[in-house]
Amino acid sequence: MTEGEHEGGGSGALRIGVLAYPGCFASEVFGVPDLLTMAEHVAGPDAPGYRVSIVSPRRRVTASGGASLDVRPLREVDVLVVPGFELTPATDLDAALAGLAPETAAIRALADSGAAVVSLCVGAFLLAEAGLLDRRRATTSWLHAAELARRCPEADVSPEHLVVTDTGVTTTAAFSAMYDFALDLIRRHSGARVARTTARVALLDDARTSQTPYVDLRLLPQPGSEFSQRVMRRLDQNLAERYDLDALAGAFRVSTRTLLRRFAEETGRSPLAHLQAARVRRARHLLEATDRTVAAVAAAVGYQDPGTFAALFARHTGHRPSTYRAAFRRADRALAPKDDD
Repeated sequence: MTEGEHEGGGSGALRIGVLAYPGCFASEVFGVPDLLTMAEHVAGPDAPGYRVSIVSPRRRVTASGGASLDVRPLREVDVLVVPGFELTPATDLDAALAGLAPETAAIRALADSGAAVVSLCVGAFLLAEAGLLDRRRATTSWLHAAELARRCPEADVSPEHLVVTDTGVTTTAAFSAMYDFALDLIRRHSGARVARTTARVALLDDARTSQTPYVDLRLLPQPGSEFSQRVMRRLDQNLAERYDLDALAGAFRVSTRTLLRRFAEETGRSPLAHLQAARVRRARHLLEATDRTVAAVAAAVGYQDPGTFAALFARHTGHRPSTYRAAFRRADRALAPKDDD
């Protein structure tokens, strides 16, 4: 084995290049190759495997955390994987992407040569810079989906999905979604049995379909000005009360029409949409941290009919309340208060 390369499989091996670049997440450079190595062991020596190279247009690459990566020159591959990078509110994204012009050119060239291109997490911004997301469906981390949609208005960004593939271009949600992609790749190249067994060996969930249950709205930029913020605060403080648009408008001494118009102008949605999202957020906490029944949780967030609540909850999270509780209930729930905290 040479530096930056993993030789596996036989003549039917799938050629995969992982694009390393300055500041990329080292774990995302090696996460997919490591899982493919496990899949090869599961499949056996006679099955078509994976030939993975860590490639770069640069001679040297230092990844996040100062890790030095051994890389190989760019080459023809069947699949190019583009890892993500550190993206914080303080990041000058324009400057960061401008500094990765060689990588953008490499992505475009390999796509033009027929390679399937895959981004992990915010690696989608590099695909957008290369023009690969125009007129395609895409996803990325829910935390940065709005920014991707703003920067790439020609893309149809779907922040609820874990993995989206559209005509040879695949994008994934945050970090661990690289394993959802890798398992799907294993399933298509090595078969469902190998993918399922690899997931079991690696302790991975091979049945996830959405990143919506993981969204924490408190971490998203809060839209709106003083008026909509006051309306949202009132709604948040009265989740269990029946939604009464007339009463809400009266509380702020405006007409219902004015309330809806101003709120929509400042936030891009209706007060009812905000209330429903806030109710679901509170319900998620109660399902995770208390032993209340689903009916009691529904009542606590303003729904006397558990069926109506369950339908709303499923629409927002992709899970029925009982399924969500089974998947996300906190291990320390015995220490959590039984009542509202």
